[in-house]
Amino acid sequence: MKNIIKFAGISVTGLFLAISSQSYAQQPATTLAELLSNVEQDRVTQSAEHLEREQRFQQQANQQQQIVDETKARVEQENVTNSELTVAFDANQLVIAERRDALRTARADLNELLGTIQGVAGDFRSIFENSLISAQYDGREEFLDDFIARVASDTEQVRIDEIERFWYFMQQEMVESGKVVTYDATVSTPSGEQSTRTVTRIGSFNSIAGGDYLSYTGSIGHLQVLARQPAPDVVTRAASLEGATGGMLAVGIDPTGALGGSMMANLINFPTAAEQVRDNSGPIGFAILGVGVIAVVIALIRSIMLTVIAARVNAQIKSGKPNKNNPLGRVLLVAEANPNVDTETLELKLGEAILQETPSLESFLTLIKICSTIAPLMGLLGTVTGMIQVFQQITVYGAGDPTIMAGGISMALMTTVEGIVAAIPAILMHAWVKGKADGIIHIMEEQATGIIAAKAEAANK
Repeated sequence: MKNIIKFAGISVTGLFLAISSQSYAQQPATTLAELLSNVEQDRVTQSAEHLEREQRFQQQANQQQQIVDETKARVEQENVTNSELTVAFDANQLVIAERRDALRTARADLNELLGTIQGVAGDFRSIFENSLISAQYDGREEFLDDFIARVASDTEQVRIDEIERFWYFMQQEMVESGKVVTYDATVSTPSGEQSTRTVTRIGSFNSIAGGDYLSYTGSIGHLQVLARQPAPDVVTRAASLEGATGGMLAVGIDPTGALGGSMMANLINFPTAAEQVRDNSGPIGFAILGVGVIAVVIALIRSIMLTVIAARVNAQIKSGKPNKNNPLGRVLLVAEANPNVDTETLELKLGEAILQETPSLESFLTLIKICSTIAPLMGLLGTVTGMIQVFQQITVYGAGDPTIMAGGISMALMTTVEGIVAAIPAILMHAWVKGKADGIIHIMEEQATGIIAAKAEAANK
């Protein structure tokens, strides 16, 4: 019984091995003998596969060992090469040091000359960078950069032809600075648009294209139209130069052109009076201007009205009949309406009539005077406000950068100027208008005094 159970277990195990095998396929066994045969065949097949795998593994191991051996050999070879190169490098360093000393000794007499050439080349490099001549002849800065590097080098020797070429560029700068030439170049507008335009260069001072003055910056590499142009008469003369073929013409140039051309740019970019008022006044400044404008407008209106009244008064003096269209006529009508009163009563009535006419003649004079007084006070207020702003900025940012404080200082000074500018015409206009009013009042008083005198003289006869 035990033998049967053992045989059955072996049979089942063999059956599972036969099913799981992927390298050998056969018909299912129908008898125990066939099953035993199949198990034997599977054992043989698996043994062959294992042997094949072992051979492949051994082959790969041999290949890897070969690679390791080759790598070790290369490392040893590289170490040897590195040692040889290190020795050669140290030897070359000694040779270079010896030859550098020999070169320094050989060119000892040239060191002073080369130092001078290097300094002059550096100066001309800064001139060439922003020179208008470089806009026409490009490539000079790159040559000078390489030339200066070679002159300053301890291992390279500058050549005679390079020194001659540098001398040529120096002569070119001097010669071209005395010429007026025309050529085509790329010009960009303030908006960034580029186009090829005919450029007229006046030495190294200014370049003009289509009546527009141009500027040149080496970092940009092409000419640019100035965002703000000079006065119209200067631009007109520049345009006439572009169309001229000879002769003498007056044209505006920037004498600092060879040194950067900053004078003209600063002059045309300097803010106008209107721009200074607009940018630096602040609310107080505009209030001052408003007060000044109100005073001047009222004074002008009153001046015109008093001029008309004075003309009517003068016409009344020449006329023998009183007219109600002027103050003097109305005063005379009072005298005419009271022919039989005594002298004292007539004097009082005429004085009353003059007093009634005086307010209309002196109207708005007080307002003009107030405006002339308040304008400087408002300017002082703007000054104090601007200085407070300056001190606040100093507290926050310190006093190291003057540009930070410029806004407050500009406001302080500008409001002071505006207060004075508004007060001066207001005071003058007040004096002018008051003089006209006082003149008319004086005429009325003079005529009234004459009527009273005539009345008194007639009463004494």
